[in-house]
Amino acid sequence: MKLFRDTNHSSLLDTRAAVASFGHSGQSSWHPLSLVLLVSAWLTVLCNYPLFQEMARLGRLHSISDYVFAAGLGLIIFSATALVLGLFAWRWLFKPVAVFMLLAGAACAYFMAAYNVVIDTSMVVNALATNPRETLDLINWKMLLTIALLGILPSVWLVRQRLRSVRLLPLLAINAIFCIACFVLMTLTLAVFFQNFSSTMRNHTHLRYLINPLNAVYALGDIAYKPFQRDTKTLLPIGQDASLGASYSRTSATPSATPNASSKPPLLLLVLGETARAANFSLNGYARPTNPLLAKQDVVSLRNVWACGTSTEASVPCMFSHLGREAFNSRSANYEGLLDVIQRAGLAVLWIDNQSGCKGTCDRIPNVNTANLKNPAFCASGECHDAVMLDGLDARIAALPNEKRAKGVVVVMHQMGSHGPSYFKRVPEAFKQFKPFCATNSLQDCQQSDIVNAYDNTILYTDYFLNSAITWLNVSAKWSSPAMLYVSDHGESLGENNLYLHGLPYAIAPDVQKRVPWITWLSPEFSQRSGIKAACLRKQLDTKLSHDNYFHSVLGMLDIKTIVYRADWDIYAGCKG
Repeated sequence: MKLFRDTNHSSLLDTRAAVASFGHSGQSSWHPLSLVLLVSAWLTVLCNYPLFQEMARLGRLHSISDYVFAAGLGLIIFSATALVLGLFAWRWLFKPVAVFMLLAGAACAYFMAAYNVVIDTSMVVNALATNPRETLDLINWKMLLTIALLGILPSVWLVRQRLRSVRLLPLLAINAIFCIACFVLMTLTLAVFFQNFSSTMRNHTHLRYLINPLNAVYALGDIAYKPFQRDTKTLLPIGQDASLGASYSRTSATPSATPNASSKPPLLLLVLGETARAANFSLNGYARPTNPLLAKQDVVSLRNVWACGTSTEASVPCMFSHLGREAFNSRSANYEGLLDVIQRAGLAVLWIDNQSGCKGTCDRIPNVNTANLKNPAFCASGECHDAVMLDGLDARIAALPNEKRAKGVVVVMHQMGSHGPSYFKRVPEAFKQFKPFCATNSLQDCQQSDIVNAYDNTILYTDYFLNSAITWLNVSAKWSSPAMLYVSDHGESLGENNLYLHGLPYAIAPDVQKRVPWITWLSPEFSQRSGIKAACLRKQLDTKLSHDNYFHSVLGMLDIKTIVYRADWDIYAGCKG
């Protein structure tokens, strides 16, 4: 009994000592919670300047009451950040977590301030999927300076500090009290400012994604939780009944000996555009001649097409899916995609990538990456321009299985396209015709007109690339029935409303990030074989369409029969015969 009393007395003394030492900042050592408060204050005051800058732009920092609300919002962010850090305020765990928060806060602050982007789940997924070339495109001295001052320097100071050793039970008690206090403070402050807070966040939804670094913490938690929401290990097959339609009964097994157009096997080139927005295509009414070559071709450019998402990570898997955007985003499992169905039906399929990968859509088909080739004709500047994908293409196709190639070939080309912020790197010198253009990745340092010039040069080069592809397809008409379909994955902001790049949450993203070009070119041979008439397509130039139509329209073009095909989502179905 005495031993029990002594133990309780010792624990009580340790708890009192822990409480008494809380806040002590002597040179010998720090209590973990003292550093929690310091780090939380640093993050709240310095790393949230994009949030308060945006509030000022929205006119929410004009009156005294506005400043009082801003202070209350800062207190909410401070207490929430301290609560998160308090959960990790253990001697061997705190420093790694705090350093991560500091570095994440600094990086998020830079990108939010420089490009006016927000940090949500999709943006964090994009960041995690960024390849080295894309990372280098983003690096500049302002980014390095911001991360050094806001993230690296305080992290170095933090790592050098000694943490006081506190016994487990007393530390557990004081940490629990601290976290409860932070929660109470956050709740009370929110209650005081609730009407103003709810009105602001409801009317300006994007502000919630600027709360730094809690936005990144929430996004990472959402990503970590995804496997519990969706079975990511199992890939469910689709289109197992896929078969070739009646048009293939006329197809000759020997392309060189095909007697007429209808018996030539199809050759469909699917060009997956990158960051091309429909508004900057002269084919769609843009005042500048950004499509001088395509304007001379018999192409059909649909003007009212909407993307699945505002990033490559979101859009590409979605547009190659049979589900459509809403069902794709709420799916409980992963499915095979368009290319799996085409290959299963019996056609040869090839993916050529000049970008950051196919995001899982080409994992089970032949694929090649041209982005890092040392081809002097197309890669002299260190970056391989998109025309490199056409080089040696005949040989790549010839290497596909003969029995599938004789029935038909589908080639997918994933462009580097108009990927920012280094638009000036995307095109050879000869295509930098719109001047002056922004020649840096610090878009905030350029005039908006210069940014638009740099971007329009990328569209001009895409025009050249697509025209070159059509030229190659025309040559291939000797043995095939060729066609081309060009659709971009998402659009881009070029400084409108102080927004840059892409990746905003779909609900609040501007139309220029969601509206994309959809261009169809049909050779006479393909038109005769498929029955699709370009004149009919031109009657639906302004019909509202989306990436939801992509999967089914491609299957319709190729006359592939399967239960997952939906004729009502096939934009070409009504133009056959």
